[in-house]
This record gives sequence, C-alpha cells and structure tokens, in this order.
Amino acid sequence: MNELKIVQCTHERHAGAILDILNDAIVHSTALYDYQPRTAQNMVTWFEAKRAGQWPVIGIEDAEGQLLGFCSYGSFRAYPAYKYTVEHSVYVHPEHRGRGLGRQLMDLLIAEARRRGDVHAIVGAIDAANEGSIGLHKRLGFAHVGQMPQVGFKFGRWLDLAFYQLTLQTPLHPVDG
Repeated sequence: MNELKIVQCTHERHAGAILDILNDAIVHSTALYDYQPRTAQNMVTWFEAKRAGQWPVIGIEDAEGQLLGFCSYGSFRAYPAYKYTVEHSVYVHPEHRGRGLGRQLMDLLIAEARRRGDVHAIVGAIDAANEGSIGLHKRLGFAHVGQMPQVGFKFGRWLDLAFYQLTLQTPLHPVDG
C-alpha cells in the first residue's frame, strides 16, 4: 500500500466518504444494526455530536486523499456516572479491508484515549458472528464482558451482540459528579 496519512476527519472534507463507508456496512453487513442507509443530513448531526462531545474522528487517507477508513468514539450511555466510558466505532472502506487498517485505526484510537487521559473503559459492541472484529479486539487486549442473545434482527435472522472492553489506567484522579 502506498503512503498513508493519518488525519483528523472533518465534515467538510470527509462526510461523504464516511457516509459511503457507513452505508456499505448498513446494506451489506451486521456491523451496524441499521436497516436504511444514512443521509447527508445524518452526517451533519453526527459531526455536530462529535464536536459537542469533543470526541475524536480519526481517519487514514491514501496518497491521493481518499479516506480508507475511520474511527471514533462517543458516549457509552447518557448517564453522568458513565462519563469515563466510551463506545468506539471503526470502519474500513470495503475495497481496503484485510490490509491491517482496522488494527491501525484501533491503535490510533486507543492511543488518543490514553493521551487525553479522560477515558477509563473503551467498549466495543460487536455482532457476535463477526469473528474478524472479535479477533482484532482480543489481539488488542479487549476482554469479552458480556453477550446479549437475539437482541437484533437483520437479514432474516436474530443477531447476538457481544461486548468487548479495554480498561485503561486513566483518568488518574476520577471524580464523582
């Protein structure tokens, strides 16, 4: 693979490419438990939420500036006591899967969480049949912390959702409230 560049994704530059990657996952996989492809307006809202939460959106581009994949994290649940826990997302363009980009993106996202120092737990909610993603998470030190059988229904079958968690040593001084 040619020269790759790590970028901070922006709505202006990357919304269309992110939308294409997400919609491919919606239409062709169980990586997202959505039925309908997202719209350009969904991306406006998505980037606004990332900006408001000060959540990272990290991408990898090729030498020509094409977005090959991206990763991010955001709130795990909308209750204050979960403030040190995030749920992550990592997606790679279908033409560039199997080349180690998912691992690269995960490494970048974990490093960013450590650098910020305000994340204690990173959670991945993964379709239990997605052996590739589960294997990647295990190689990165994520532990299987639970499974919810038959909570999704897509492509005419029930889907089990597996939860994997990586616990960091940050923040150094967590506080209530």
